[in-house]
Amino acid sequence: MRRTVTAWWFFSLLTMAALALGGIRGSQAEEAAPTPPTPPAVTPATMAEAVSDGLSKILMGGAPSTVADLKAMQERVQKLSDKLMLATVGVQVGQAQGSGVIVSKDGYVLTAAHVSGNPGRDVTFIMSDGKTLKGKTLGLNRTIDAGLMKIAEGSDFPSVEMGLSNILKDGQWCLATGHPGGYQPDRKPVLRMGRVLLSDNSTITTDCTLVGGDSGGPLFDFDGKVIGINSRIAGPINANMHVPVNTFKDTWDRMVKGDAWGHLPGNAPYLGVKGDADSKEAKIATVFPDTPAAKAGVMVGDLIISVNEVAVADYVAFQKMINDHQPGEELKLKIKRGDMDVEIKVKLAKRGG
Repeated sequence: MRRTVTAWWFFSLLTMAALALGGIRGSQAEEAAPTPPTPPAVTPATMAEAVSDGLSKILMGGAPSTVADLKAMQERVQKLSDKLMLATVGVQVGQAQGSGVIVSKDGYVLTAAHVSGNPGRDVTFIMSDGKTLKGKTLGLNRTIDAGLMKIAEGSDFPSVEMGLSNILKDGQWCLATGHPGGYQPDRKPVLRMGRVLLSDNSTITTDCTLVGGDSGGPLFDFDGKVIGINSRIAGPINANMHVPVNTFKDTWDRMVKGDAWGHLPGNAPYLGVKGDADSKEAKIATVFPDTPAAKAGVMVGDLIISVNEVAVADYVAFQKMINDHQPGEELKLKIKRGDMDVEIKVKLAKRGG
């Protein structure tokens, strides 16, 4: 089995190299909650401490040009693979199956929001050796598809560090693991190699080959740190989107508390107002007819003070608050209207619905 895996990896590396050298890929291209780790920035210089300077340059966006380069990449993958697979888990929530990755020894697991579902659900985690453990879903950000879970039994779990997703380079090599097609007892997590195509604060796109069941699994850099979570699989299975890991770190406290916010893709909420561009506050300039805002009685000139008793700083903040909800949810708006304070309840609609 080990010889078969090694041969497969060497073939994969040769394939990737052929693509890169052929010009298809450019080289640029409820206890106290723990604080998520803040690893140092991964740069060619820091990576060079673990690998040769030549390999570091390749991994950060270059292309292998010799058999020696391919062998060096293969050895790096083999060195990382056992640790990465031990931390990759199968996830079952109800009838749905997906993947996840353990990022702390006490059992916090990153996954996709569409895998975890609502907070407080029962989860079965399937470790790489087939052992099953119980746990619970925690918080989620539906808009960006980020979900958090926790293993509820056992301790000292195999885990990996969270890296930095805001320093990724187009063309940088990466590794994805998960359970394509769902967990299979005769197969460990499957590891695939690819490159970062695009990245920003909301999405990482790679050409790592993914299929159903990989959702929620981790995307790693070549230091073995999590840089993203498998989210949306495109029509071609080698152009896939991942949740940047920084969003988990930025919202860690909310996630651990079990907060749920945002809306699923294609399900954006709609209120039906436009802000006053000249105002530094959340002042309404337009109320569109036959919209939730119009039906609830929101008026031009209204100053939005709070949403569900959370203070609103300006119109941009107000928009963000609206987008953190889903169509069908009812919000309580506190409004300053002339000399009066007015409270209005409004039920959000679906944009375009």
